[in-house]
This record gives sequence, structure tokens and C-alpha cells, in this order.
Amino acid sequence: MKILVTGGAGFIGSHFVDLLLSHHDISQSIEKVTVLDKLSYASNLNNLGFAFNDSRFEFIQGDICDVDSLVSVRENFDWIVNFAAESHVDNSLLNPQKFVLSNVFGTVHILEFAKRIKNCRVLHVSTDEVYGSVKIGSCDESYPINPSSPYSASKAAAEMFCTAYQKSHNIDVRITRSSNNFGPRQHSEKFIPTVIESIYSRNPIPIYGSGQNIRDWIYVKDNCMGIWSVMILGAPQSVYNLGGSNELDNLALVRKISKIMNVANPNIAYVKDRKGHDYRYSITSIKAQQELNFVVSKDFEYNLLETIHSYAKKNL
Repeated sequence: MKILVTGGAGFIGSHFVDLLLSHHDISQSIEKVTVLDKLSYASNLNNLGFAFNDSRFEFIQGDICDVDSLVSVRENFDWIVNFAAESHVDNSLLNPQKFVLSNVFGTVHILEFAKRIKNCRVLHVSTDEVYGSVKIGSCDESYPINPSSPYSASKAAAEMFCTAYQKSHNIDVRITRSSNNFGPRQHSEKFIPTVIESIYSRNPIPIYGSGQNIRDWIYVKDNCMGIWSVMILGAPQSVYNLGGSNELDNLALVRKISKIMNVANPNIAYVKDRKGHDYRYSITSIKAQQELNFVVSKDFEYNLLETIHSYAKKNL
């Protein structure tokens, strides 16, 4: 199997590449893994340290927004897995055009590229944020899309183009909507790394508003295994939620991390709330559980501890 991974030097993408090349059962089926990444501020070649030691791996620096970058990739891939995206909500409020360019136009370029390859399938990585804020219950895949930020709107628009290409060009495009990812290698702008780094540096931990916004958290390696399962076991032209079943408000999460790091009274700085800040995200993964046997691997606190240890090495 030949796989193109766009955005493969980023947080989730690099963990997915490691899965392809190192997991005993999966690795046997992999002929070649090609990563296309523009190496933005959120990407790092060091994330691919393991992959560079594998003869089946190829790295190409390029941008999905640049058609020539995709044309330069001369392979007939079995799969394209698209992680490439601008993903920070705050940045999308300041510069929405950048998110439209990367997340919408970039996705269209990938779909056009896939259209020219016989039997090439696409896995598009999306987010639970496309559902918007959920007051009661949890969203299944049929729940209406209702994005609140330019980021989530751009991801929702990308999904619509995926659906259009399925219908117009009969491309097998599968979509995953995961909850908030966490784990080693995540950029420091994200919430959990910010909390960990703030505690290590003894700086105040910034929390929006009252800290009561609720998120569901999934360990990055569990999400990657879910994505692989969608590729191998999922129905063609389908959508799957991949959640971690770990709903916590931000303040409770800070306290949990602080307790693991032996900090009794975390220094919290409440900051002005984000515009259009969704109160709660919640998805159900019943479809993935029933069709793909999707399960999370270990408990939340164990994975948090592993994440904290990875940042401890940076702070030694």
C-alpha cells in the first residue's frame, strides 16, 4: 500500500506516520509512505525522526495550496490522508483568509489530485468543532453541522467539498471527526501544552472566561488508530466520529494536570473570553465502535502522564 500523508510533520500527522511504519500488523502492508508538508510553525522535521530511518519513507517539502507542489509528487497512491490544516481557533479570528486558503482551497487541490489517480481513496481529517456547541446529549454523524469560528467553518466547508467530489467524481472520500487531541509533540499554543509548560516555568496558567467550557479529549495515538480503522474497515464515502469519552471543563482539566504534576494550588489567570467561544463539544463514537471495533487504549490519566513526561524531557 502506498500512502501520501499531507501535513505529516505536524502533531497528529507525525504520530500517524509512526503508526504506519512501526505497528507490527500495519507495517507489513505498507510499501511506501510519502509526507508532503510545508513545514509551517506547527510542523517539525524532528517529529519524523523515526520515519527517516525507514527506507520506505519519503519527505517532500511542499504546500497543498500550491498546485505545483502536488504535481511534483509523482506516485500512484492507494490513499491520501489529509492532516494539513490551519487549526488554531484564535488565529482564525484574526486571519480567516489564511484558514480558507489552507483548509478549503488546499482540500480542493488534494481532491483534484486524487481525481487523476485511478482508484485512489482519500481520508480527510476533520473535527468535532464542525457541530458547534452542544447543550444536551452528544452528536452522532447525522447531527447538523453548525460551526461557530472561522476555523470550524473552514473545516465544515472542506467537508462539503469532499461530499461534492464523492457525488460528482465518484471518489471514495472518508471523513473522521475527532474530539480534542492531546499527546507528545503538540504545539505549545494548544491548551494542554500551555498548562504543562506554564506549570514547569511557574507562570500563570491562562484560562478563558470562567474556565467552564467543556471539551472531550482523545489521546493522539488512539485517534491515529481510529483513522487507520476507517481506512481499512470503514464504509466507502462515510463519516466517523472518533471521541475519547473524556469530557472535562477547562478548570477541572487544569486541576487534574496540576495534581499529576504535584502542584496543589495552580496559579490560574482568567483572561477575556474568546469571541464566539463554544461552551461544550460532545460526540458519540458508537458508529465507530460498532463498525470498526474502535476503542481507546488506556485511561485518560495514564495518557496525560505520558504526555507530561514528554514535556518534562524538554524542560530538563
